[in-house]
Amino acid sequence: MATQDQYKNFTARLKLLISKRPDLTTTTLSNIFTMRLIGNKTHGDLAEIAISEFINQYMYDFRSIHVGKDLYRAKSREEDITIINEIDNTEFPVSLKAYGDGPLQLSTDKNFTMFPKLEEARASWGEIMEGNTIDSVLSDPAFSEFTDINVLPLIYDEKNQRCNILVFDSERAIADTVRIVYEISGRGRRHPVYRFYNESNEYICEVRYGGASANALQRGLWTHTKNGINYFDSITGGWITYAHNHVLVRLFSHALVSSDQGHSAALQTVIEDIERLNNIPESSL
Repeated sequence: MATQDQYKNFTARLKLLISKRPDLTTTTLSNIFTMRLIGNKTHGDLAEIAISEFINQYMYDFRSIHVGKDLYRAKSREEDITIINEIDNTEFPVSLKAYGDGPLQLSTDKNFTMFPKLEEARASWGEIMEGNTIDSVLSDPAFSEFTDINVLPLIYDEKNQRCNILVFDSERAIADTVRIVYEISGRGRRHPVYRFYNESNEYICEVRYGGASANALQRGLWTHTKNGINYFDSITGGWITYAHNHVLVRLFSHALVSSDQGHSAALQTVIEDIERLNNIPESSL
């Protein structure tokens, strides 16, 4: 089974679990976004650990391994966790993203192939590419990873304290693209982009500049969770309201100044609580 098929099977199973046990998801998301009380970027790294453990504890046919930042340079692709299907023993990478409700980076285009290919096409066909030009561009090996992006985005709206787990439908995005437009720098953007539109002139996604003067947030494949919402599937069935867990913040602060003996005792209590959550019947929710 191809990697994309494996990922689709996994997200379908995750969506089913969330529909049956929304309490588990709400608890986990509340804990993840509570980490923003500690630091604005803390929640992103801890989300990787949390989602990996969520899979291990609650998705019985799957196992997850947190890859870790120290292995970044050795990675052949963007990957935060590796998921193993326990039924057929296959595995596939997943990239976790915790972004606000707006622009969303799907890929950094690490090998810098997409933007140069679009530049090459623009030199031949102009700033608006349509028709056969689209097929020529998107069928090029430079875009081979476009439909093989296993990104699991945790989109949050901090003002309203809610989260939506959205999965981008890259296959439909390619199928629906009828126009690629070159747009120069604009509001809040120094570098040009290539924006993809469907036949109704609705925004789908964009490829951003990727030269030497661009940082990681100025290049690669991006979309927008509001403007391109028709190309997302909500794993959570829409927005889930979360609440800050202030006890968790206290637990972290105390854990940082206590010994591993105290950590072991606390861990045993937490494991028992996970077992309790696992044994709550759906009918009682």
